[in-house]
Amino acid sequence: MELRHLVTLKTIVEKSGFNKAAEYLGYSQSSITTHIKELEKELGSPLFDRLGKKVVLTHFGEQYLPYANQIIELYKQSLTIDKEPQGDLTIGISESLTICRIPLILLEFKRKHPKVSLHVKSLENYDVTKSLQNGDIDLALILEKENWVQGDLNIKELIREKMVFISPNEVNASDTALYSDLRCSYKSVFDKYITLNQLDIKERLEFQSIEAIKHCVKHGLGVSLVPFFSVKEELLNGIFKGDIASKEHPSISTYLAYHKDKWLSPSIHAMYYVIQKHAKNWE
Repeated sequence: MELRHLVTLKTIVEKSGFNKAAEYLGYSQSSITTHIKELEKELGSPLFDRLGKKVVLTHFGEQYLPYANQIIELYKQSLTIDKEPQGDLTIGISESLTICRIPLILLEFKRKHPKVSLHVKSLENYDVTKSLQNGDIDLALILEKENWVQGDLNIKELIREKMVFISPNEVNASDTALYSDLRCSYKSVFDKYITLNQLDIKERLEFQSIEAIKHCVKHGLGVSLVPFFSVKEELLNGIFKGDIASKEHPSISTYLAYHKDKWLSPSIHAMYYVIQKHAKNWE
């Protein structure tokens, strides 16, 4: 039984005839006739009495029509399943983005889509591609070196970050470079800055987060290169000094990524939209 046969039956009754039904549905009259004959053959009973130029439902047809209408309506309802964002959604996020940018995104998303159960994972200790491929996360919002490419991922660059070299407020600059040990690409950007600016670095220390690095710079332990958005408040409040890196200098970018084979549910689409909306206002 095909749905189009039931739609034809319903339309013939509503339009009071085969010709009008054919015109309304965009079929030839012969196609309309074929639909009904095939349906009658499957049901084993006639649906219409052909009384000259007039067709009327048989007693069986009158009994069957409500079921046909119900099947058509159920099909229409099935098309709306999962159209509204709902269920679980796991987003993996770089740590500094979680602190500085993601709160407003999550607030808006939860307000608009209360039926979605949100889960947030830090990406710092994970292989992003593997996490997306395994389904551990649905979306990744991540800081990576500019021009970052992964063959298995669909990647959208949201913004090329402005980088800032931060140092203690003391007059004497430190000769200790403070790195985040979480991403090799991050390190290479800082190393390039050190080389281009001929910094006299004698020691290198690695930390688990930008937050830890900021506290160390504040207390005079060393210097670092970080995204401007992550230290904006500290610079405004004079916690430490900052020199903006030139645009020609290598940088990192914020990316939104998902696995190329991932089915994008309404929840994922909704989060993707909210993130891009906020990204337009990022510095």
